[in-house]
Amino acid sequence: MVWIDGGTFTMGSDRHYPEEAPTHRVSVGGFWIDPRPVTNAEFARFVSRTRYRTVAERTPSAADYPDADPDQLVAGSSVFVKPDRPVRMDLPYQWWHWVPGADWRHPQGPGTSIRKRPDHPVVHIAWDDVVAYAEWAGKEVPTEAEWEYACRGGLDGAEFAWGDEFAPGNTLMANTWHGEFPHHNTRVDRFEGTSPVGSFPPNGYGLVDMVGNVWEWTQDWYTAHQGQAHACCVAVDPRGGTEADSVDRAQVDRTQPRIGRRVIKGGSHLCAPNYCRRYRPAARMAQAVETSTSHLGFRLIIRP
Repeated sequence: MVWIDGGTFTMGSDRHYPEEAPTHRVSVGGFWIDPRPVTNAEFARFVSRTRYRTVAERTPSAADYPDADPDQLVAGSSVFVKPDRPVRMDLPYQWWHWVPGADWRHPQGPGTSIRKRPDHPVVHIAWDDVVAYAEWAGKEVPTEAEWEYACRGGLDGAEFAWGDEFAPGNTLMANTWHGEFPHHNTRVDRFEGTSPVGSFPPNGYGLVDMVGNVWEWTQDWYTAHQGQAHACCVAVDPRGGTEADSVDRAQVDRTQPRIGRRVIKGGSHLCAPNYCRRYRPAARMAQAVETSTSHLGFRLIIRP
């Protein structure tokens, strides 16, 4: 693990998506952090020793989803499937599909394997899976502030984890989407999908894949930055919100469970200039705790 000295930094951004604003000053204590996301090989070692079954491998309970068709209550996860033509950008279910049998061992569904991907980040990891691994490893999940501070690599206020230019000297610094999302990827960075950890340069703290490749879970419940930002003071080791605050208030189907959401950070290989410019330290999204996807993983910390 890599030691990160504590310090004060400018969290968030006022130049991009509204959920990143307003910028505010935050102070965090020092901590150790994994230099890379947890890999398939590392997660396999955990499963081998504990016989743990991930959320994606468990059949959903009818009691938790009383209005669901029983035939639809099968183990699985959400998988990105590239359309073969341009599609409407406001309908993400044209590229996101629930795939029965998709899980960390079978990232694109039955018939796929991680056998040749031991050094890729593990994916299809829900919140309970992160907690189980952390308890086994004797580590903790970083807060959003700790994660963003580490991602910035000592560059306070910079646009990216490596500076203010996306590709300095024409060098690609992260695994992101190149081309027209979601149907055309030029693969100019050599990858379509996840990449082996460390395929791109580290940030100033020696951490790899803090941006791109896979999104990463943080400890914080998802709430607006406005509640944390105060011009007159510095927030010290903030922990974001409560579970009740994080529930999606815009959820249309009120008969379905109201699921808490936590903050995920860093963007993924699916982030593209024409759709999701979230390959930056300040970027943040809400992720339902019971949901896993093919582009979401995690890394852990130890606080002294």
